[in-house]
Amino acid sequence: MDAIDEFLWTYQTLIHAVGINGLLALAVYAVMAVGQLALGQAAFMGVGAYAGAIVSLRFGAPFPIALLCSVIAPILVAAAVATPTLRLTGVYLAISTIRLGEILRVLYINLEFTGGALGLNGIPSKTESWMIFSFLILACAGFALVGRSRFGRAMEAIRSDETAAAAMGVAPAQYKMSTLLLSAGLSGLAGGLSAHSASFIGPNEYGFETAVTILSYALLGGLGSP
Repeated sequence: MDAIDEFLWTYQTLIHAVGINGLLALAVYAVMAVGQLALGQAAFMGVGAYAGAIVSLRFGAPFPIALLCSVIAPILVAAAVATPTLRLTGVYLAISTIRLGEILRVLYINLEFTGGALGLNGIPSKTESWMIFSFLILACAGFALVGRSRFGRAMEAIRSDETAAAAMGVAPAQYKMSTLLLSAGLSGLAGGLSAHSASFIGPNEYGFETAVTILSYALLGGLGSP
């Protein structure tokens, strides 16, 4: 056990990154499953990271409460921007969701309670490897179950031909909204876990480069299945 503990301690940062990036890849899969090229995962990750960190630092909330806030906050942001954003398709949707991250970055830099350009330091280091991979396994299992359900078949129909799916009684707007909120929640969870692993977050960590990197995780892993 000593050798295993030493290995986990030495490579803890890498192990955490693998699991967190897995959650982010699933967040991309959630929106791509209905044919939406929405690249707001970095933005939602940032919202989750800041929400969880602020609740921990400013209010001394327990870690589970901080993680819950990391999930809820980006879902609320996604719900606020969903109506105008989901009317767009293709590259226009991708650009608009990436711009959301840039807008939020400017807010993080200029707001006092987010730590400004210096970010937030001293975040309690509460994230454990087993937590990350438990969430990852649950998320994978959830996607696998959904894929076999009526909801999953509707998602596949929308991805294949949205017009035909609508003609068969499927409501594309509702499914797009649901998958965007799910993607935001997963991204926020990843952000909260990351913030409480690294103990520091900064405004430049959730911009364009991060959005493209997250997309690459999903593309390299394959979007055929979770």
